Parts: sequence; C-alpha cells; structure tokens
Amino acid sequence: MQEELEHRTVTLMVSSGKFTGKTLKSAMIHFLNYSKHKVQEHKDVVPHGKQTVKQLVGQNAGVENVEIGDDINLRSFNRIARKYGVDYAVKKVEKDGKPQFLVFFKSRDKDAITSAMKEYIDHFVEHGREERPSIHKMIAAFREMIKGMDKDRAVRREISR
Repeated sequence: MQEELEHRTVTLMVSSGKFTGKTLKSAMIHFLNYSKHKVQEHKDVVPHGKQTVKQLVGQNAGVENVEIGDDINLRSFNRIARKYGVDYAVKKVEKDGKPQFLVFFKSRDKDAITSAMKEYIDHFVEHGREERPSIHKMIAAFREMIKGMDKDRAVRREISR
C-alpha cells in the first residue's frame, strides 16, 4: 500500500517570496510541460529483444516470419535470440487443429536469425525429448527396486533376531 502511494505521489517544491494561487498554477504548468517532454523522450526508445508483433511492425524495418512446429521451447529460444541480438515476436496460431508458432523478425536481422535458428535447432536436437528418459518410467523402476529391498530387509530382520 505504501509503495502504491509513493508511485502516485508527486512532490513539487516551489521557492517564492509570497506563495499565492498564481505561483502554484505556474509551478503546476511548468511541471506538466516537463513531464510531457519526458514522456515524449521515452516514446522514441526502440524496444529490443522479445516484443509484440505490433511493436515490431511499428519499427518500419520490414517484417519476415518463420514457421515453427508445436515443439518449441520458448525459454531456450529467447536465450539464443538475445545472444544474437535479434528483435523478434512469437505468435501462436492454430493450423489444422494443431498449434503452430510463428516467429516474426526484422528483415535486416535475417543473417542473425538464421544463425540463431541453426543454434536453436542444434540445441533442440542435442537436448531433445527423445534422449531424455520418461519420469514415469524412472519412478516405476525405482518402485520395483524398493519392493525388492523391502523383502530383503524383512528377511534380514528375521535372521538377526
């Protein structure tokens, strides 16, 4: 609650010999003009990295897209795209009842996105789902091992008594 109040509060300090309504009005006008200019400065900043399709198209750099299947790991793709400094946007689209991902990027980033996609594909093949063992199968194997250990433990108890 306190933090919300701090974000909404404005402190205005005015030095004057006589504080009147006119001085308050002129101080507020100066403050509002100053804040308008600050907002305009922030609007001119171009976003980098992951962004929305609307932001990417708004940069007027020509947008291209690459279609990727439904087995995309966005977190690892994001890491690789940041490494190559690619500005991109990901959009999920339903195609024939299956989700497809479209990766939009600027046309001037074509070489960088090609390198990033190659590295992503190499990473995906190296750490793909086929090589990872199923958690359910591992748990079932451990349960079988434990069942055998319980029988041995019961036999050992009998012998030690």
